[in-house]
Parts: sequence; C-alpha cells; structure tokens
Amino acid sequence: MRRSKAAKRGASIAAIAALALAASACSSSKSGGSASGSAAKDPASVKGTVTWWDTSDATNEAPNYQPIIKAFEAKYPNIKVNYVNVPFSDAEDKFKTAAQSGSGAPDVLRADVGWTPAFAQLGYLQPLDGTPALADDSDYMAGPYASDHYNGKIYGVPQVTDTLSLLYNKDLLAKAGITTPPKTWDELKTDSLQIKAKTGADGTFLDAASYYLLPFIYGEGGDIIDASAKKITVNDATALKAVGIAQDLVKSGAAVTDVTKDGYNNMQTAFKDGKVAMVVNGPWSTADDLKGSAFGNADNLGVATVPAGSVKAGAPVGGHNLVVYAGSKNLDASYLFIAYLNDAQNQATIAAKNNVLPTRTSAYSDPQVANNKILSAFQGPLKNAVGRPPVAGASDLFTPLDTDYQAILGGQKSPQAALNDAATQFAQILPGFSKS
Repeated sequence: MRRSKAAKRGASIAAIAALALAASACSSSKSGGSASGSAAKDPASVKGTVTWWDTSDATNEAPNYQPIIKAFEAKYPNIKVNYVNVPFSDAEDKFKTAAQSGSGAPDVLRADVGWTPAFAQLGYLQPLDGTPALADDSDYMAGPYASDHYNGKIYGVPQVTDTLSLLYNKDLLAKAGITTPPKTWDELKTDSLQIKAKTGADGTFLDAASYYLLPFIYGEGGDIIDASAKKITVNDATALKAVGIAQDLVKSGAAVTDVTKDGYNNMQTAFKDGKVAMVVNGPWSTADDLKGSAFGNADNLGVATVPAGSVKAGAPVGGHNLVVYAGSKNLDASYLFIAYLNDAQNQATIAAKNNVLPTRTSAYSDPQVANNKILSAFQGPLKNAVGRPPVAGASDLFTPLDTDYQAILGGQKSPQAALNDAATQFAQILPGFSKS
C-alpha cells in the first residue's frame, strides 16, 4: 500500500486553478472530442497522440505494458502512445503542478485511488460518464470502482486494486492443532496464544501503521470519517473500541508489534523466516513472502479474509485508477486507450505478470489469474473490501493517524487522547468537517 504525500492547500489557488481548468476542458473538448464524439461513433477515425504517465515500478512492472501499447497502436494506427514512466513518489505533485499551470500534464495518468477525488475537486480531471472509457463498467468490482466517483460523476476507471488480508503460515497453524484460519479477532487471539504455546513462534505481528488499523474499525461498523455527514469519527466510541481490540492483542501477548520506522520490514522478515504465524498484509507483499525460508513451498502461504469484529469483516481498498486530464486535446484517443488497456484480458495479463489484482470480475476467470493460487485467493477478501471515502484530502489523514496509533500501541498515549489528537488534525485537513 502506498500513500500520497501531504498536499499543500490554498483555497484561492484551488479556485483559480479549477476555473482555469474548466475553461481549458471546454476548449479541449472541441478539439479532442467529448462523450458524444468520434471515439464512440467512429473509433477508427480518431487521431492523436496520447501521453500516458505510468506510475508503476519502472524495472519490474513497466516493461509489461509495452506489448499492450503496441497492440493498441496496431488496432488504432492513427493514434500513437507517448509512454512516460513517472516515479510514484513524484507523480502527485508533478501532475498537480502541470495541471495548475495548464502546461505539460499528460492526457492519461495512473493515479493512486486517494488522488482521484482531490484532483476532481480541483477541476483537473475530465468526467468519463458516457464515454468509451467506461466500457463494460458493470464488470468492475464495487469496492475499487467506488474510488472513481465524486460528486455524482465518474472521473476514472480502476486499473489495479488491492486489499488487506490475513496471510498465514499453514505449517505453523497445523503444528498448533489449528485446521482453519481465524474468522474473528477473538479467534485470532485464541489461536495466536495457542501457536505461541505449542510452537514457540509468535502468533501474530501487527503493523503499527494506521492503514492496518482500518480492518479493526471497519469490523466494528465504523470509519475514520463520515463523508455524507461531513463528520470526523476517528475518535468516536466505535473507533475507540476498535483500537482497544488491537491494543489488547499486543498487551495479551497474542500479537507483537514494532512502532519504529523499520516496523514493516521487521514484520516481513519475521513472517518470511517462520518466526510469526500470521500477519495482516496485502498482495504487494506476497512476492517477497515467497522468497523467505518459511515459504520455499509456495503452498504454505495461506490467504484469508481479515478477521471480523462484532459487526463484520472489512479491509480498505487500495490500488490505482486511470484518469484523464481535463485539459487534454486528445480526449477521444484517451478514452479509447483506457478502454483497451483496461479490458479484461489485458487486466489479467498485467495481473499475472506484475503480481497485482484485477478490478474486473471477469478477469478472475481468465486462466492467467485463475491458475495463480495467490492472486485468485485474494478474490474472496476483495468481496469484503471497503471503498475509500470520496473526499478530497482523505489520503492525507493517514499521516497524523500513523503517529497517534503508534503512540497507542507503544504505550505513550491513551487511546482516547491519541484519537482526539488525530481528530483535531483531521479537522485541519478537512475544512467543513465537524468533530465527534
């Protein structure tokens, strides 16, 4: 899971930028096409050059898009694709700078799910309603697709997705006499203590980053904000109960944690080496997991839905969307490119080669995914995935919550005091939202 950098805000600048982009989008629609343009009526007649900023890993992932781009250009010989790989860590600020100035922005961007509502609010994105970019959109999973909706319009399509799941060492569970992974946090506590007693390995390692707190909060039926009511809920009774469950797992010895900057890497090492039986993590970790001594036999890696709280099981949706710049002069070509890049077969190909999860339901039936035990195992957890709040600035909330959640698990702050502090900082990030 990747998080965007904290955004600088300025109401007057945002307003000016939005007006400028609206004017730019109007003029570009005339020259580059629109929802009712030639992309829908006569795709073969569309001409232009689509500049695509791809934010995938330049070494291991990016090369796998090149055959798809060549096939697209063969199908649409009047359209050329200018492929640019932009480091993920730089892409958010780089796109915002280019869009605000009206110069240098790409036609299509691979955007983190958290960026989409913020860019849409600023007027930087072209609505895709009624365009070929949304071809077969009923095939998209509800959780990933939710991040593309903002203020009643659709501003992107979900390209790849992810969610947190319970990853477990099947051998360690079997040695402890456990035949199935835990389905609730209470069961996880019991199983973890049993694993520790019978094998010597730690039962569970909890990542202390706030993204990994969300399954506990969702499990109690809550969230960190209520977008529809414009209310901050990170410090309400539901969130407090959720934090208490995580805190109890650590205090009881059922789970270990690490609140240092090396916490994630230390969790990975312990899991890979067979020193801990269970972790909550995403598909991005599995390639690394399989390099560990505990998983020389890949079948030893189990994947299950995150344990449920008193209300349900739920984990956050991550991933990336394909969005179109509102000022693009190649709108029709951009719509066709997105539709082609994101069809079910190409999604399955990218999933298998890049070890990522498709967002189309039908892609999971493709042999490239269906025959991959790890990827196909995540389809179940995705059914319980919870979409991110469609609010500009929502992705910035993790930065303050990280600090306060770590202070709770590290024993430096009481849960209520830490969550109250997070709520205060949330209010600064989300003007107009009230605190509980």
